Amino acid sequence: MNAWTSYRLQDFIPFTAEVYFRLLERVGETFWPLHLLTLALGAATLVLALKHHPRLACLLTAPIWAFVAVTFFFQRYAALNWAGGYVGNAFIAQAVLLVVMALTGWGMDKASRRTSLPVVMGTAIALYGLIIMPLTAPLSGGSWYQAEVFGIHADPTAVTTLGLVLIMLRGVALWIAAIIPALWLAISGLTLQVLDSTGAAVLFAVLAVALVGLIWKSIESKR
Repeated sequence: MNAWTSYRLQDFIPFTAEVYFRLLERVGETFWPLHLLTLALGAATLVLALKHHPRLACLLTAPIWAFVAVTFFFQRYAALNWAGGYVGNAFIAQAVLLVVMALTGWGMDKASRRTSLPVVMGTAIALYGLIIMPLTAPLSGGSWYQAEVFGIHADPTAVTTLGLVLIMLRGVALWIAAIIPALWLAISGLTLQVLDSTGAAVLFAVLAVALVGLIWKSIESKR
């Protein structure tokens, strides 16, 4: 027991900030200009969710999660962290879950109002993942290859998806679909905290807003 209590969070992050951010940059370099396609796909998915076509939105989002699982986690992140393969499997599970929801219609909220607080929160979170996150690195003096983009990198993919599920799902399905994106953002936030990155606070803020939205929508659905 004493051996376990001697560990610090830093002991579970086997890489430096320089190595991690260089990984993100290499991913950006490798897949450019695929970013344009994934961003367009993300924007289309958000529009579909807001126009009450949640099944199609889920179906379009699923391959994005599978792509990030393979190209980011299995092929790259796993080389830095032994847990990368497990996270990749979780991203594959999320892709499968979205396909099942799309095919069965389970948990779809086809009557959500765009003015309801959870939908507004979900839209704001999704727009943050699609627009603000890719601009953060360039506006901070980094290169465009360092931009984290939906469908290419894990964080904006999880953030955008968390916003989407707030818009288009309800009940138990909403909570289940939010688990993996939220868990990854928690892990990533802790990682960035260890690496002394200001991005940690942002991810924790997204999680806090999303949690409020999840609880609010659950209460609304019971009225």
